[in-house]
Amino acid sequence: MKFFVDTADVAEITDLAATGLLDGVTTNPSLVAKSGRNFLEVIKEICSLVEGPVSAEVTAIEHRQMVAEGRKLATLAPNVCVKLPLTIDGLKACKELTDDGIQVNVTLCFSAAQALLAAKAGATFISPFVGRLDDIGHDGMALIAEIVEIYRNYDQLRTEVLVASVRTPGHVITAARLGADVATLPPAVIRSLFNHPLTDKGLAAFLKDWEGTGQKILD
Repeated sequence: MKFFVDTADVAEITDLAATGLLDGVTTNPSLVAKSGRNFLEVIKEICSLVEGPVSAEVTAIEHRQMVAEGRKLATLAPNVCVKLPLTIDGLKACKELTDDGIQVNVTLCFSAAQALLAAKAGATFISPFVGRLDDIGHDGMALIAEIVEIYRNYDQLRTEVLVASVRTPGHVITAARLGADVATLPPAVIRSLFNHPLTDKGLAAFLKDWEGTGQKILD
């Protein structure tokens, strides 16, 4: 499963990219606004930090304007993936931009029916929001299972399932077990995946034993 980081914080992206674990980045206007910087400049800089797709969201809600904004965003870097909302206008724009050879991430997906429509419109990625479904008492991961099952039934559907609104390591593991293609994670969730008390305990014991030898690997 591919890991994207969900942030517009350039410092965080730079640090996490150094691990070799990042396959892409997702952003949205709200995340970029927190930086206080120019939206287009931030997207262009992020694209220079990672080789994989960088999702940059349009702000328009009408089809023709979405297409115009999407084409503008796609000129920033070859790895820009235009992010569109799952509306009729969004799917029209998805079809048109995809026909232009531009990657598209269809976002704000909350049902399997919506995911099927996005795939038929040619979306590169579909972003179901599991955390937001959990927030209102639904099972977000059950939606991932449904979408993965439907997509596997049809070889002609090439859309990748990008699990979004991830809140916990449990979401990540369940998504991987279900066969989702991608998970986009806030930096804090990525960092939490490293943590285990037995790892910390074992490392402390190793270091104590090594210190007791009085030796050094480097002078």
